Amino acid sequence: MMVDEKFCFKEATNLTVHKTSVFFPGDGFIVYDPNREIIFRFDSYGPDSEPKDELVLMDAGGKGLLTLRRKKPSLHQRWEGFLGEREEDHQEPVFSVCRSSIIGRSNLIVQVFGDPGEEYHIRGSYSQRCCTIFNTSSENSSKDPVAVIKRKVDPSTHVMLGKDVFWLCVRPGFDGAFAMGLVLVLDQMYGDNADGDVQDADPTSKDFSF
Repeated sequence: MMVDEKFCFKEATNLTVHKTSVFFPGDGFIVYDPNREIIFRFDSYGPDSEPKDELVLMDAGGKGLLTLRRKKPSLHQRWEGFLGEREEDHQEPVFSVCRSSIIGRSNLIVQVFGDPGEEYHIRGSYSQRCCTIFNTSSENSSKDPVAVIKRKVDPSTHVMLGKDVFWLCVRPGFDGAFAMGLVLVLDQMYGDNADGDVQDADPTSKDFSF
């Protein structure tokens, strides 16, 4: 799944995600690249406690990259992703995110439309900022991790920062905008509430690196 080729880095890249407070606590995100340049942003201008039905991930200049919409009604809290800023009702989604409907599974499934073989699973605890996104495509039996969400440690003090600042680590070639779009969905589904959080956490994900 590719949103824009320029966000598919040639090397493993650690993006710093900062949950901001522009008007209300936790109402937006700013994402920095390793050079401390803003690469993505999201503004909602509303209380974090209120559910949102549409999210737009933007680049540093404010251009809409992804529109994420909550599908209603939805038994498994399904979200759909659209390229750019969705303006037409007939525009087709390019991917969906929902909880697994299989009994005994509690992870999230990401299905990419237009390529039936491309699928991802998200496992871990977003509320603890400890998640791994796995490529589970049919031809990929090893279930390779393509992105990891983990707590950030201040390199100068070796102190773990609060959950409003964390790493989004993306594998070479995996679209960082797509990965950040999944972070926005996770934040809406779980936020800092551990109740119902995705399970089956990879025990190595906290220290995972590519």
